[in-house]
Amino acid sequence: MLWDILYVVFGLIGGFAIGFFVARFVFKKELKKNPPINEEMIKTLMRGMGRNPSQKQVNQLMKQMSRYN
Repeated sequence: MLWDILYVVFGLIGGFAIGFFVARFVFKKELKKNPPINEEMIKTLMRGMGRNPSQKQVNQLMKQMSRYN
């Protein structure tokens, strides 16, 4: 009876640990494949809206974006 409970407890702890490391690995892999927004993306978006961005504007936007992350 006690061993059955211990098996369940250790199984849950092991499952959570394995799940955590697998999820972390997958998340890092996805971030490497699809990086968050960068300066080139901001420039492309602003050009798409009909604006020709200066480097100062791009830097300001990058600073604002990093503040909210």
